[in-house]
Amino acid sequence: MTSPFITDDFLLHSETARHLYHVAAKPASIFDYHCHLPPKQIAENYQFRNLSDLWLAGDHYKWRSMRANGIPENFITGAASDREKFQAWARTVPYTLRNPLYHWTHLELTRYFGITTLLNESTAEAVWNEANEKITTPDFWVHSLLKRSNVKVICTTDDPVDSLEYHRQIAQSDLPFRVYPTFRPDRALQIRNIAAWDHWLDLLAESSGISTDDFSGFLEALKQRHDHFHSLGGRLSDHGLENCPDDDVTEADARAIFARAREGSIVSDEEATKFASFLMLFFGYLDHEKGWTKQLHLGAMRNNNTRLFRTIGPDTGFDSIGDFRQGRALARYLDRLDSTNQLPKVIVYNLNPADNYLFAALIGNFQDGSIAGKIQFGSGWWFLDQKEAMEWQLNALSNLGLLRRFVGMLTDSRSFLSYTRHEYFRRVLCNLLGRDIENGELPNDIPLLETLVKEVSFENAAKYFSLDLP
Repeated sequence: MTSPFITDDFLLHSETARHLYHVAAKPASIFDYHCHLPPKQIAENYQFRNLSDLWLAGDHYKWRSMRANGIPENFITGAASDREKFQAWARTVPYTLRNPLYHWTHLELTRYFGITTLLNESTAEAVWNEANEKITTPDFWVHSLLKRSNVKVICTTDDPVDSLEYHRQIAQSDLPFRVYPTFRPDRALQIRNIAAWDHWLDLLAESSGISTDDFSGFLEALKQRHDHFHSLGGRLSDHGLENCPDDDVTEADARAIFARAREGSIVSDEEATKFASFLMLFFGYLDHEKGWTKQLHLGAMRNNNTRLFRTIGPDTGFDSIGDFRQGRALARYLDRLDSTNQLPKVIVYNLNPADNYLFAALIGNFQDGSIAGKIQFGSGWWFLDQKEAMEWQLNALSNLGLLRRFVGMLTDSRSFLSYTRHEYFRRVLCNLLGRDIENGELPNDIPLLETLVKEVSFENAAKYFSLDLP
């Protein structure tokens, strides 16, 4: 389905780009190796109430734009009805011109609903009614949405203390796609918030069946949960950090800091960094031992608005790009793991575009010939997952590394409609290659370029992550 705006050749500005997209990129399946989709909704084949439930709930990208447009919080995360929240979003959409939300909004309306109308305040009623009529059908239940998106693999983001009951339920089904857990132990490092950290350790003890009263038990419990994720097919870990902690620290240091914190003593910033440095090495060893891939999401400055953080909590649209120093700490962390030959496969993602060339150059220091593309410069993430920044990332990687070994795009989303982001990325990639060919900067060897597009779209990820495919 096309519209006067979202045409078949949207973002494709040469004949070569159009050929590469339609022949090589569009048919490729999706390997979504990092997202925040709720496993419960996948396991239960969730049926959405209406368009707001499907489209607006949990989407802090949209929430930030609505706030910037003067929409009161009641119509964003507050008590307003779903219909009122949708009307507020529709009123905002025309103000998102040149923001990627304008593209994504109309891609999703076109691809999933066949709605080609431009969304605004006056068209909201018709869009609402047409979309909701379709949402009541089985075509819009979660399983159908994933099948229609041609998704083959989903890796969710899960806390070590999670029971993974929904992953077990999904694994026992005969669905035509696979869903795997990703080990995200960020809360283990948050020792500065003693009360929350202490409570999380109790949950870790409960989920693992191992006492976390002492440091040895704490490490054993973390390893037990890592083993449990592995038993359910998990082969990825993930860490969200401002930057890599890289202090020199011994196990005795970490043990002493743990003991003081478990007793309720306040931990200094320096001690917290030492503790995190030890744990990050420990997690690296676990990942290497099992052949996992470690993801490092670096550079987010979180929860900047104290008043609204206290009111509506984290992950609601008050994070931004940080200007943290990244290079030396990241290099030291990777080097420490590599020095004992325990460096796992790693994907590093930057949030500050100033670090593009830094990251693209740094990964080359730790490619060791054992695995093609062992260390990856991850796709444009969060504030950088739009057309311009995707091109920045692709250019940096191409100039300093091997684009043909890139594992490609991910959604990093909580929405089941976000798989159009893979389409968006593939169009950007094909347009970039097409432009180079038209300019005589790449050979007009279409089979060669088709191979590259297929590899980056799906095939590289399918080989890299050691996950079973359906």
